[in-house]
Amino acid sequence: MKTSETNIHQPDSRYAMVRLGLTLLIMTVGSSGMYVVSVMLPAVQAEFGIARADASLPYTLLMLGFGFGGVLMGKLADRIGVMKPLLIGAVFLGAGYVATGFSGGIVSFTMAQALLVGLLGSSVAFAPLVADTSLWFVKRRGIAVAVCASGNYLAGAVWPPIAQHFVETVGWRQTYIGMGIFCGVTMALLAMFFRARPPALAEVAPAGAASGAAAPVRDMTRPFGLSTGAAQSLLCIAGVACCVAMAMPQVHIVAYCGDLGYGPAQGAIMLSLMLGFGIVSRLVSGAICDRIGGLRTLLLGGVLQCVALLLFLPFDGLVPLYVISALFGLFQGGIVPSYAIIVREHFPPKEAGGRVGTVLMFTLFGMALGGWMSGKVFDLTGSYHAAFINGIGWNLVNVSIASFLLFRTLRRSGGRVFALPAR
Repeated sequence: MKTSETNIHQPDSRYAMVRLGLTLLIMTVGSSGMYVVSVMLPAVQAEFGIARADASLPYTLLMLGFGFGGVLMGKLADRIGVMKPLLIGAVFLGAGYVATGFSGGIVSFTMAQALLVGLLGSSVAFAPLVADTSLWFVKRRGIAVAVCASGNYLAGAVWPPIAQHFVETVGWRQTYIGMGIFCGVTMALLAMFFRARPPALAEVAPAGAASGAAAPVRDMTRPFGLSTGAAQSLLCIAGVACCVAMAMPQVHIVAYCGDLGYGPAQGAIMLSLMLGFGIVSRLVSGAICDRIGGLRTLLLGGVLQCVALLLFLPFDGLVPLYVISALFGLFQGGIVPSYAIIVREHFPPKEAGGRVGTVLMFTLFGMALGGWMSGKVFDLTGSYHAAFINGIGWNLVNVSIASFLLFRTLRRSGGRVFALPAR
């Protein structure tokens, strides 16, 4: 019996696969916060009698809380395991939704969204779970992280129509209260299955046996031959840069289609197309990552995203925009998960939660900055043409950093380029 219990807690085991499925479920439930607030915006604005900018503030602060909370919860998970942070997140997510439903004005609404839903609730359902998943797989780490990270996109597909239905039938307050009860209870129940801690990786595989490892032995105290601080900083800058570029089409495609005379409905369909193909991209990129490693996957995604952005410049017809939107989703969906693989391949496993949370926090900042910056460029120039060029420039920063880190890695590993992962 003792041997059986030991076996099911090994990487790539049946237990790891079941845990991955539960991770996908809990991420889909826990990530609801960042998607339903935009659905509630018109009703909240109308009830409180506020400007659109004021009604949009809760989303901005929720995302900032989500980013900082990912680091906080990730470091906590590094110390005590992911189950207790998940339980904490379940309590605060449920309480945050209920508090939002009873809010008396935009200030209390915003505070509930930023602190309870963002910082202490939804934040546990992304970076800590991505980091935890990376610790349970060796041979198929890339595809496992991709499946896990797809829960965030899946939440974006599932929750908005559900929230919209209940807003129209019972109102936004009752919808939030109902979501608080459902999400809080569901997350808490699912969290109970996450009691087991990841196995000590040093006992089951050498440090270099990560997916796509370039060498059998790697000094994780000096990732890429740099200090851990310098390596982490470069990854954070790369995360900001790729997501500033990524935000341009995702945030502004609806408005862009409106300006071109196609109407916002066409833009909304294109956005859904991007996100749908983004899920496909994450899964395909995960499989690719298992063959070539995280850095090469990041570089490949960055180059392809740049190609898609370039295609927006000469083509603005309705059919070409649909095609380019699909290509953009297909090219960029695997970029963000690749950072978790890079951290897992090059940094100590015991630091995975905090470091993955930090890098992913900067990708969120990049999305926020890119959405605002693209709008500002449009205000200054009166055209999205310059905004696309700005996004391409930021994309090239990301590609440059990925190329630099890959060059240093290859130089230290004797030039091995496409080493397959250890089996």
